[in-house]
Amino acid sequence: MDTFTLHRGTAPLLVSVPHDGTLVPDDIAARLTDAARKVPDTDWHIARLYGFAREMGASMIVPKYSRYVVDLNRSEDDVSLYPGQNTTGLCPVVRFSGDPVYRQGQEPTAEEIQARVDRFWRPYHEALRAELGRLKQQHGRVVLWEGHSIRGELPFLFDGRLPDLNLGTAGGASCSPALQERLESVLASQDRYDFVVNGRFKGGHITRHYGDPAGGIEAVQMETSQRTYMDEESFAWDEGRATAMQAVLRRLLESVLE
Repeated sequence: MDTFTLHRGTAPLLVSVPHDGTLVPDDIAARLTDAARKVPDTDWHIARLYGFAREMGASMIVPKYSRYVVDLNRSEDDVSLYPGQNTTGLCPVVRFSGDPVYRQGQEPTAEEIQARVDRFWRPYHEALRAELGRLKQQHGRVVLWEGHSIRGELPFLFDGRLPDLNLGTAGGASCSPALQERLESVLASQDRYDFVVNGRFKGGHITRHYGDPAGGIEAVQMETSQRTYMDEESFAWDEGRATAMQAVLRRLLESVLE
């Protein structure tokens, strides 16, 4: 568990935040551009934003290493989740801005990518799978909540302004209709944040791969615009904004546990 931390809870809920990590091994960092060394595409503070979930009895799995090392929310065969749209890969070579991650000629080889999968990707997924199994065995059902965040405007990835809250259920395939209806009801009952369901972000590999409503595992992804809880330029946590967002996220997780 040196590449992630796992808090084992008692409720039928596992919160996964696969892009919270910021560490980059020295041998990789030496090959990154100066801008990429600051790991700007991190889901900044997302584990902190969901910290209250532990008090609710949720399990939480948090990686230590940056998505620039390996993207835990991509499949190991690196098939694109959004065909025809700009995106980033299993071991990203472009940033969300479209700028390079690596200095010219320093990109990882296929062998290196496989080594990173073995070292960083596989242990996270083995732990994720095991914890889902433990909670399902204990409760008969379990919900996997994928917590993500991103800058609200990224022309390389999407047009215009991303809504504040972006709920993804793989087009309704990764969770039951009843759960999606409860979550949509919570979102519609507040007017502080705008939202969309299965818009630009429908759910990444983890949501799509592990979501099996018929088998008792429901998966949901929430992509939160970073402007709602932090300063997007400095990456600084904003206590006032974060507290307001946490109130809505708590209501969403409470509806998961109903």
